[in-house]
Amino acid sequence: MSVAYPWVEPPWPENPLPKEQLEDYIEELLGSTNMCTLATVDKSGQPIASPIEYWADGLNVYMLPDPGTPKLKAMQRDPRVCVAVHGPYHGWHSAKGAQLFGEAEVIEPHAEGWDHGMKIFRWYEWMKDLAMDTSQPFERQVVKIVPHKILFTDTWLWKRGFHAKQRWLRDGS
Repeated sequence: MSVAYPWVEPPWPENPLPKEQLEDYIEELLGSTNMCTLATVDKSGQPIASPIEYWADGLNVYMLPDPGTPKLKAMQRDPRVCVAVHGPYHGWHSAKGAQLFGEAEVIEPHAEGWDHGMKIFRWYEWMKDLAMDTSQPFERQVVKIVPHKILFTDTWLWKRGFHAKQRWLRDGS
């Protein structure tokens, strides 16, 4: 038995969170970190997993991939993606993460949605860190990912009476 975290021992609750509450937990996770692993599909059908910075807008995430990279080419060819985000792990009591399944929309500079994406992404801080001219955002593609399914894990949910693994679907089913 865990002395400090007795609620990590079975039996575990099986209750699903209400959708609105689950969305709040997912948004909290997405807002607490800004690095993820982006999984794409290459031209031969093989998966590519790449670490990349993101910034969240609700449940949607925005990325600024470097031009010409394999991940950008893969998203342009096949928009199906999976984004994995997790918090630090210090044992079963701290397991927390999400997998977002959706389609990547590659937005060209100044096309509809590009300005919003650049505001979400925080390009200023990024360019400043790289000692670049910050008088205006550089003109490169922004990727927006709108998930249709999210698998969320948080073992603290056991303590709150809910299953640690939750499933969110955009269509609500």
